[in-house]
Amino acid sequence: MNAKRRLAVVIGMGVAPLLAIALPATTASAHGYVSSPPSRQAQCAEGVVDCGPIKYEPQSVEGPKGLQSCSGGNADYAELNDDSKNWKATPVGSSAAFSWRLTARHATSSWQYFVGGTKVAQFNDGGAQPGATVTHQVDFGGITGRQKVLAVWNISDTANAFYACIDVQIGGGGGGDDGGDNGGEPGDCVASAWDAGRVYNGGDTASWNDHTWRAKWWVQGEQPGTTGEWGVWEDLGVC
Repeated sequence: MNAKRRLAVVIGMGVAPLLAIALPATTASAHGYVSSPPSRQAQCAEGVVDCGPIKYEPQSVEGPKGLQSCSGGNADYAELNDDSKNWKATPVGSSAAFSWRLTARHATSSWQYFVGGTKVAQFNDGGAQPGATVTHQVDFGGITGRQKVLAVWNISDTANAFYACIDVQIGGGGGGDDGGDNGGEPGDCVASAWDAGRVYNGGDTASWNDHTWRAKWWVQGEQPGTTGEWGVWEDLGVC
């Protein structure tokens, strides 16, 4: 019996180090980004704009809280700060729904949205854990024209936040300050033509009959302009 006990002790002492080696190290993982309207990192991931390493990890733009930076201060993603790149601007109305896609659902203190360095919206979560997708309706408060929106996801239990810049054309127009609906000549529609076979999610846009339309929720096969005021399609005005 004594020999058996000694063998058990030896085996037990040998197992512990093996378990320690097998346990994975604690590392930071990917987290989240704005998918609709497509943020700059989303456009990189989808191949809309030619980008560097951010193409493979659009959810990883993380940095200290309080920055006004599309890259979150990360030198590897500095091209997200480059306004001269061919970023596609999504036509929106006087307000827009911004949807985050989260790959790690961190406890959240707040979500903030800035235009030109000015905060236009904030949503407080008080440390709650968000779902896999989070959508906020942001009112631009009279701001019009092409703008860069900085969206910030502030984590409650760390000093970091996640950053995303989204290029939008407020007013739904193709370049004029009046958005094409104050008597000016309409320009080319920026959004792709409506496709009856395509699935549109909330916030997606399409052009139809020289107007830009935005889906309020999931839809397929319902033609813009036929769903009425309370229907799925919101008319953003003449292109």
